[in-house]
Amino acid sequence: MVEAADLPHVDAGALKDMLPPAKTALVVVDIQTDFAAPHGLVGSFGADMTTVEAAIDRIEELIAAARKAGAHVAFMRVVTRPETDTEALKTLMVRRGSPGGEGICRAEGGGADYYRVTPEPGDIEIEKLMYDSFHGTDLDEQFKARGIDTLVMTGVSTDCCVDSTARTAFHNGYNVFVVSDACAAYEPDLHSGTLNVLQKNLALLVTSDAVAGVWS
Repeated sequence: MVEAADLPHVDAGALKDMLPPAKTALVVVDIQTDFAAPHGLVGSFGADMTTVEAAIDRIEELIAAARKAGAHVAFMRVVTRPETDTEALKTLMVRRGSPGGEGICRAEGGGADYYRVTPEPGDIEIEKLMYDSFHGTDLDEQFKARGIDTLVMTGVSTDCCVDSTARTAFHNGYNVFVVSDACAAYEPDLHSGTLNVLQKNLALLVTSDAVAGVWS
């Protein structure tokens, strides 16, 4: 297994001209109770949340750095209700032997609440139903209205919602950076494997220290 730290990353010295604050958004994906908190749904299934908590530490630092530098901050989260569950999702869960497994990040009950991060007035907030933060939302319009052309991706999980959002961002013409130590998956090989695929095809990898250094 290739370790994330061994993958090609942009040198900190070359990064400054690539992340102009006025045109860059720090994208925080799905840092919410059911996905990120030890007491949330994924944590209750016994997933090791250690790497998630470590990624959130880095995300908190990046949010502070972005605000100080004048970069945009955008928060994505899944918010579902029984009536919004697609037939395809329900069918998938039944065929997996987990009927009802689609009931995650419900609007009622706290599962969709932010965990350890708090948007401020002027931030972008997106509520979505599935993995891709662009699908069925006005995220692209909000970015374009603010003149944003560069995205710095963070959050969970690397192999699902971060990956899906990064791919659509690239297809929509954005410059995509993925902060390797500010993303997490519930299995280490999925994290590093996804980062490897992303850096081979559509994104540049960076570390949180490098980004924070540019924005300091």
